[in-house]
Amino acid sequence: MQDKRRDDMQKRENYLYVGMDLHKDTHTAVMVNCWNEKLDVIVIENKPSEFSKLAKKVDKAALRLNLSPIYGLENAYGYGRSLAVWLIEKGYVVKDVNPSLAYDQRKSAPMMKKNDEHDAYCVATVLINQLHTLPDAKPEDNHWTLSQLVNRRDTLVKDGIRLKNALHQQVAVVYPSYRKFFCEIDRKSALYFWKTYPSPGYLKGKSAEELMAELKAVSANYTINKAEMILECVQNYGNTIRDYQQSRDFITQSLVRDLEHQVVELAQIDTEIEKMLKNFDYKLTTMPGVGNTVASKLIAEIGDIRRFPNTDKLASFAGIAPKSFSSAGKGRDESNKQGNRELHGLFYFLAVTMVSVSTKGKPYNPIFRTYFLRKISEGKTKSQALVCIMRRLVNIIYGMMKNKTKYRPYVLSEDKAI
Repeated sequence: MQDKRRDDMQKRENYLYVGMDLHKDTHTAVMVNCWNEKLDVIVIENKPSEFSKLAKKVDKAALRLNLSPIYGLENAYGYGRSLAVWLIEKGYVVKDVNPSLAYDQRKSAPMMKKNDEHDAYCVATVLINQLHTLPDAKPEDNHWTLSQLVNRRDTLVKDGIRLKNALHQQVAVVYPSYRKFFCEIDRKSALYFWKTYPSPGYLKGKSAEELMAELKAVSANYTINKAEMILECVQNYGNTIRDYQQSRDFITQSLVRDLEHQVVELAQIDTEIEKMLKNFDYKLTTMPGVGNTVASKLIAEIGDIRRFPNTDKLASFAGIAPKSFSSAGKGRDESNKQGNRELHGLFYFLAVTMVSVSTKGKPYNPIFRTYFLRKISEGKTKSQALVCIMRRLVNIIYGMMKNKTKYRPYVLSEDKAI
């Protein structure tokens, strides 16, 4: 054991540690030796032409000290991605330092301080202390590109919700009971109606037959009865027109144009995500409840599955594995509030889907449903039983990604289902 520790120390003595605090415009590097002594500070702009300047200064210091440089990057998959890729392509060793580790290092000081230089020094300290456990930075283009597509899709979806809420505020004033004839405010026929008739004044002189013909050209299931219902409701409203109505009509039509554009953009990005998924050759969509959207989010959040040696590591990364709190041999396991919350939410969504029952009373996934009910009969709450489902899903997703296999439901035994 002493020989191993001596070897590890010798390995640590062979490196010049470069901690990097990364930002949008500039990066700050601090060079540190294995005794935590700060040797130099370098500040560069976040552009490729500056990366070579950083490497030359580090190499010069490493050559003078007869050491090998090793880089620790905080946020290697965000602002520091370009630098990480450049360093890896040049043959340097690059480690990914989780921001929470650097934060803990800052907080451990007698007097906590925060600036770019000290942050970079904390990253270097983490790099020294956890040299053999920190993962290598692997900012691969396929995972990064898919992540960007997923983020863009999420932005579009959020924008759509915001636009629909704004449209509701406008049309609910002039068409108080519009849900009687349009159950969804952004349905294709509804958008046509709001764009053509943003307020009841535009319907003046319009017959039910004419309105039906217009709406039927947009949506084939429109009948004369629905057209008559619209006109009857409008007649019963009374006067809903107010001053400056023309400006509010413009707002309504503008919101409709944005929603129509959002629908087109969303369809295009879904097509691009579908094309991108083919590059990974995963079979995640063969699992019930997992479409292209969920599959792309899982891959984007998990990244390279090979960086997780087993399912326990993936479960811990997703914040699903419980954390143990104990002292003097006494303690308890508590739910983990750390980990990747986006990935945790995905597994929770899948767990709820797996145990749900259709309106006809048929479970979407009988095996998961049976397992869920058995856990409840054992005394677990519904939330605890869902966590058990999530943990099983981690095992399945991990195996499917690791081996690139299709989903195959099975039952191990009476004790271990799924």
